[in-house]
Amino acid sequence: MNSPSQMNSAIHFYKYQGTGNDFVMIDNRDKTFPRADLDLIAHLCDRRFGVGADGVILIERHTDADFEMIYYNPDGSQSLCGNGSRCAVMFANYLGIIQDKTKFLAVDGIHEAYISKGKVHLLMHDVQSFEQIGEDFLIDTGSPHYIKYVQQLDQKDMIKEGHAIRYSERFNEIGVNVNLIENTGQGLSIRTYERGVEAETLSCGTGCTAAALAYGLTHDVQKVTLIAKGGELEVHFKREQSGFKDIYLVGPAEAVFEGNISV
Repeated sequence: MNSPSQMNSAIHFYKYQGTGNDFVMIDNRDKTFPRADLDLIAHLCDRRFGVGADGVILIERHTDADFEMIYYNPDGSQSLCGNGSRCAVMFANYLGIIQDKTKFLAVDGIHEAYISKGKVHLLMHDVQSFEQIGEDFLIDTGSPHYIKYVQQLDQKDMIKEGHAIRYSERFNEIGVNVNLIENTGQGLSIRTYERGVEAETLSCGTGCTAAALAYGLTHDVQKVTLIAKGGELEVHFKREQSGFKDIYLVGPAEAVFEGNISV
């Protein structure tokens, strides 16, 4: 990044959060943001020298959808982000691009969503395959997630546990998100180590979705409540013989503040 004496331009941004998963949101319909500058992405996400966030989201125009959501992890990698998608829907609503329903493009294709009573209902893509690894599960919900049931979840060292799986021989090259879950009787408590962030986040939408589907593989349910550190999410779905359809990730998405940062 430039030194303070070299900074001569500013980026206007908005900060949004969805159950504690936070994002720098940028209205890039004028295409002025330097998308190739991954150092800038990392700087914006830095919690000491930048804005501070789990990712950066650009909102751009698209000819076949209401808008395109471009999501970057702090390391510049791209993937589907469920909570980020919900925040993008709320942000697009704030910008006047959409009302209460939308069809938008993400990295894994077109998604639909609607806003009701302050919550965003995000339609995820159907999941037709999964892998069982011993008593654990590997499910791709737009991003790959490793699901592991544990006891005494609150006492786990998520950096140690997540790092061990994410950098294991099988996943070292492409990475994987690691979710530890515990059935509390009131819902599934969940903690997530996210690749790209390479740390625990307060919530992960695609991780909650994967955990709910893993639970649905062994229980006759159509709705699962996920209790993350940042708040509660719901996942609704219908089980098919080969997988799941009509998968909705449901939860709040809120504006935190807006400002300008010199770069």
